[in-house]
Amino acid sequence: MGKPIPIRPAGASVPGEPPHPPRLAPASALGGGGPRRRTLSADAVFRGVTLAAGAMVLVVIVAIAIFLGYQAVPALGRNSANFFTYQDWFPDSAPPAFGIAATGFGTVYTAVIALALAVPVSLGIALYLSHYAPRQVATALGFLIDLLAAVPSVVFGLWGRDCLYTPVRELSAWLNHYVGWFPPFHGDGPYGRSFLLGGVLLAIMILPIITSLSREVFRQSPKANEEAALALGATKWEMIRTAVLPYARPGIIAAVMLGLGRALGETIALAMTLGNTNILGFDLVTNGGTTIAANIANKFGEAGDTGRGALIASGLFLFGITLVVNVIARAVIFRRRELTETAV
Repeated sequence: MGKPIPIRPAGASVPGEPPHPPRLAPASALGGGGPRRRTLSADAVFRGVTLAAGAMVLVVIVAIAIFLGYQAVPALGRNSANFFTYQDWFPDSAPPAFGIAATGFGTVYTAVIALALAVPVSLGIALYLSHYAPRQVATALGFLIDLLAAVPSVVFGLWGRDCLYTPVRELSAWLNHYVGWFPPFHGDGPYGRSFLLGGVLLAIMILPIITSLSREVFRQSPKANEEAALALGATKWEMIRTAVLPYARPGIIAAVMLGLGRALGETIALAMTLGNTNILGFDLVTNGGTTIAANIANKFGEAGDTGRGALIASGLFLFGITLVVNVIARAVIFRRRELTETAV
């Protein structure tokens, strides 16, 4: 049998080797040492910067609302008419009398006309770019549509006044002659600078917004659902109707709402194409009509103290409308994202 191996206790040194130094407990375990330094990470810095940026946006919005309200209250106090139901605009008369019934109606009416004209065309273009057009054609056409959003409003206004005026005037006369039994086309003229011209021009201006957002939504539709519909024998349109449009419905609603917010706040283009008269009615073809933003642009230069306060009051009302519209649009987008994440 071999020589027995001696058993040494744990921590004992081997004969002929220097003894191991004793292991010391960490300073934190012994209660010694100072407090640990907390390092500031890049994520924390980025989080703080983004939080400050988001808070700054809210501060700016609140500051705008406070400024508009402070400037509008004196004029509203001197107003002898109901601000929400009075149709005319005489803020510098004695006594002052002004209201946003006609201008507010014109703002909503032109926006609705623009949406009625732009939404079908925008959705058709978006579907073509996302599901029908070759890649090169879709890229080039999509770039041109996005470039349309960069054209300044004053350029659209000049173009609408000088190039669209005559075709719209002739179209208005034709509609009055053949479809005059329909109330919006019943006006007997003169034609041209009307709600129809403003609505057509506004539809062209909001078309790239709705098209771009809808195109991105259509591209994000689940490919598995599209392939499954095609595998079951569906045609291309049936696949779009059953697999793409239901998924994209919240995104389409959000795109339309954002386009509506853009249409409600348009100023220069409508100031150059509408008749700038307070009309409270659904007549599309007769000269006349104005909006809150166009009224501000046309009347601010010659307004007195009460007149400027009245215009600021109307701007505060428009600010509230556009803010509500955009908040609803963002809520729909957020809801869609929640549904998408839940489905995944």
